[in-house]
Amino acid sequence: MPTSASSHSQPNRRTNARRLRRWALCAAAFGVAGLFGFAAFAWRPAIPEIATPPSSSFSAGVVSRGVMLSSAGYCATCHSVKGGQPFAGGYAMKSPFGTLYSTNITPDRETGIGAWSKEAFRRAMHEGVARDGSHLFPGFPYDHFTKVSDDDVDAIYAFLMTQPAVRAPARPNELLFPLGIRALQAGWKLLFFRSGRFEHSPDHDAKWNRGAYIAEALSHCSACHTPRNLLGAERSGSARYTGAAVDGWFAPALTPANPSPMPWTAEELRAYLFEGLSRFHGAPSGPMSPAAHGLTALSADDREALVTYIASIGGDASRSHVAAAAVNRALQINATSAGRQIDRDAGLYATACASCHYNGSAGVNASRPDLALNSAVHLADPANLIRVILFGVGGSEGANGLVMPAFGSGFSDAEVARIAAYLRRTRTDQPPWPDLEKTVGEIRAQGKGEG
Repeated sequence: MPTSASSHSQPNRRTNARRLRRWALCAAAFGVAGLFGFAAFAWRPAIPEIATPPSSSFSAGVVSRGVMLSSAGYCATCHSVKGGQPFAGGYAMKSPFGTLYSTNITPDRETGIGAWSKEAFRRAMHEGVARDGSHLFPGFPYDHFTKVSDDDVDAIYAFLMTQPAVRAPARPNELLFPLGIRALQAGWKLLFFRSGRFEHSPDHDAKWNRGAYIAEALSHCSACHTPRNLLGAERSGSARYTGAAVDGWFAPALTPANPSPMPWTAEELRAYLFEGLSRFHGAPSGPMSPAAHGLTALSADDREALVTYIASIGGDASRSHVAAAAVNRALQINATSAGRQIDRDAGLYATACASCHYNGSAGVNASRPDLALNSAVHLADPANLIRVILFGVGGSEGANGLVMPAFGSGFSDAEVARIAAYLRRTRTDQPPWPDLEKTVGEIRAQGKGEG
């Protein structure tokens, strides 16, 4: 008698079910093994606590050098909040993954680093691992600090350990799940982090190399001026130093990709970074203001070294010839636009801005920045220009006593957008900014921020 199809299908189903169970068990076993393997890979031992070293245990010379190094590394900038105690943490760092809050690095034993040994501090700086063995998030730029020499790290440690201890518990981070799991940072490091001290380039002299050390290791300049990939790591290769959004501002390109008609020459960099006012680029504001103030702690030789390195990124020598033509064009724009009151936007600009930003035939006055030369008007992102119009520039941000008033309370979003659009179309050859009034409203809602 023939066998029915249904009687054959029953053993086949049982066989397939057994195979699926075996595959599921194998997959689960591999998953568990992988989980344990990653845990072993991510694990770092805790470093034992020590008695807090007394201030007298550090030499005055080492502490003094630590003052300079911590200033040039912006330790207080990122580990302090406005109105709070220096180095007590709590500064908010917003990212596409959520908000990180900086930690207390005063010598408080319970909430700071008072129980950290010099070795524990070195590991945090060089490897991104805390004393208790937990991985630090890359909002702390250990990918740059890994290049800082042992002696310089020790000097920063000495300086911090001589500061007043402040009790300030860490504020919980607000990161998207599961990104707040610190062990996962081991995977990020495997992809993007390479530990190691700064290596001198044999193709450049000692001055250039010293500047590179300050910029790439200590001051981590590319952390703000380089765009990041989808996982938050700095992009490499030709993307380095091509500009990036930071804290609601845009850190302009330091390469020839910067659309400003005026090159960042050594002279302009020197004035901007260490005097707080460049004749052609204005004053440092936003996140760049505390950075520039921090760099003033550098010695004269280190300042020159840093300028040499940054100028080389921008192609200083190859672009200096365009400066005179750019200035002449800007002065011509000033002269020909002064009487265009038939343009409603020109009238608004004349009423609010022209008295301070006008330069005559005598040339560009540093205290009257010419907006036809300024990076903010030429950038693809209008945030810098809008922020300065809305919130102004305080007397402590750039050169002493140099102030630009805030127009946010007197102008509507539409009026600020009109001024920005007018400058864009009359001072540059760049395409118009889209949705300006909406952008102004969004930036106004964000407020000036902590800086």
